[in-house]
Amino acid sequence: MLRPEHPSARSLAGLVSEFGLESVGSLDGVEITGVTLRSTEVQPGDLFVGVPGAASHGAQFAAAARQSGAVAVMTDAAGARLAAESGLPIVVVESPRAALGDVSAWVYQTNVHPPLMLGVTGTNGKTSTSYLIEGILKQLGLVTGLSTTAERHIGDLTVVSRLTTPEASEIHALLARMRESEVRAVALEVSAQALSRNRVDGIFFDVVGFTNLSHDHLDDYSTMEEYFGAKAVFFEPERAKRGVVCLDSPWGQRIVDVSRIPVTTVATAPAADAEWIVDILDEQAAFTSFTLTGPESRSLTTRVPLIGRHMASNAALAIVMLVEAGFELEAIGQAIEGGIDAYLPGRTERVSGEDGPAVFVDFGHSPDAFLNTLAAVRRFTTGNIIMVFGADGDRDATKRHEMARVASEYSDLLIITDHHPRFEDPASIRATLVDGAGLAEHQADLYEVSPPEQAIRKAVSLAKQGDTILWAGPGHQDYRDIRGVRTPYSARAEARAALAEAGWL
Repeated sequence: MLRPEHPSARSLAGLVSEFGLESVGSLDGVEITGVTLRSTEVQPGDLFVGVPGAASHGAQFAAAARQSGAVAVMTDAAGARLAAESGLPIVVVESPRAALGDVSAWVYQTNVHPPLMLGVTGTNGKTSTSYLIEGILKQLGLVTGLSTTAERHIGDLTVVSRLTTPEASEIHALLARMRESEVRAVALEVSAQALSRNRVDGIFFDVVGFTNLSHDHLDDYSTMEEYFGAKAVFFEPERAKRGVVCLDSPWGQRIVDVSRIPVTTVATAPAADAEWIVDILDEQAAFTSFTLTGPESRSLTTRVPLIGRHMASNAALAIVMLVEAGFELEAIGQAIEGGIDAYLPGRTERVSGEDGPAVFVDFGHSPDAFLNTLAAVRRFTTGNIIMVFGADGDRDATKRHEMARVASEYSDLLIITDHHPRFEDPASIRATLVDGAGLAEHQADLYEVSPPEQAIRKAVSLAKQGDTILWAGPGHQDYRDIRGVRTPYSARAEARAALAEAGWL
């Protein structure tokens, strides 16, 4: 967790007074310098927040938090009873999670002279768009901050992420650390779960963007309508000034229709009634070039160092968000005339050399992501497309058949393997995927290979010059989750090792 290195102390009594909260115990002289939900991450001077969970209440760890240096507890009435024996002063709120964002903003003072805040949501493309925003901002000469599924950046400092969007206490600490580093603009990936679970509360965005919506996360949301509703709240005046919406999925127009803030639209389909249109000029294994044309025929031409029309769409969304934030299109065009300079870990990342099959590792894990990436790969592959993938255990199982059907329909050889089985039986997950692959109208040659170390070696053994191997799912991740244990694992390293063993590297 990244925190400010020089935090300012804030009076607990001032917090209680500012928000009109109830309290138990003496507040005299108590000063807080940080906020955390995890007793294992408490630092001296922290306000420890006890949140009710599915199996236990966080407030039961108040005594442990005190031993680590916590000076006060914030929790609900039930938690206050559990925390009483800690001897710490207790701030009582109706919902500690709902209060966490605004309280963290107050403690870290992140609402005082904030940087330019740019937030991206959607099913696919959130991470890519966020990295592309950051890349363009750097080319414009700004010191930037980034928070995505893959990484957190503060200028040149990089740390690995553990959640797509951090808890509110963590993200406000991150923003405070960014202020110390004189960050002027922040790109933040915002998941539906983050919006539903108050993780971006206390943050006001200058511009928010919407990429698309497709089948995913129906383990968290009972229907696509509920999933859509979780995304739509991002486009409310309490959260943002302006929005940019991609119309490449039907849900884009739905966002426009329900948005309560001014929105601008972008699309790669000329038939779409969008204010900004993307025209694809060239698609290669190393880049996709395009022209973006907007109101009054203003335009720019550039390239993105990624494959696929969907990546050009993500880049266009990033550009238009910056225009809506106040940057001149002409200045952006000059900065990225030679291409957008961005490295996206695990997003159709090429791990092969010039000789032999092209091998890409990708984080895509939904039917729509598979469809877009396979279509992009097909445009430059002269030989066969070999796809390797598995499915997450203990996650949305309703998408597994469709993932496998798309994978089989649009590849030539398909290797089904394991991913994160978690507490599910990996053989059972693979069996479901094999069934789904059988639903394809034009079925790929199918192999079932476990574990994934052997699956990628099988793929390489089947490949020849001109073929492309797409390993979907693991992307940037450096572990596999097996029965609750995060076992160190790198798909990128395994793919390179397989290529080297076959004499291609």
